Amino acid sequence: MGKKKDTRMPSGKERYTAQTAAGMPGAAMQGGLEKMREMDIREADINTLADILEIKIDSGLDSTEKKREFIRQIKNPYLYRQGEYVVKLSFADTDATLTDRLKEYIEHMAAAGL
Repeated sequence: MGKKKDTRMPSGKERYTAQTAAGMPGAAMQGGLEKMREMDIREADINTLADILEIKIDSGLDSTEKKREFIRQIKNPYLYRQGEYVVKLSFADTDATLTDRLKEYIEHMAAAGL
């Protein structure tokens, strides 16, 4: 029996991969995800981007189907609109998690007396 695909959403050190993006087969999605990730925010046509404020997900769906529906509606998880603003997501190529970075930030702020 084959290995089960990882369909969790990224958290800290995880990244969108061909398998996490809507559970699609790796070879079919990899090129598309790379193109999405590489899109330049300065060249984006705001009128063609999905607005995250308009995304509606049926709460009755299981978690895998919710993720698939989100990807289907957002079209590009790396570049989208939030109202009148264009949002570009990127992830650092690091093993540090968001929790690690927040802890460092809080410790730095405490040491600085802020």
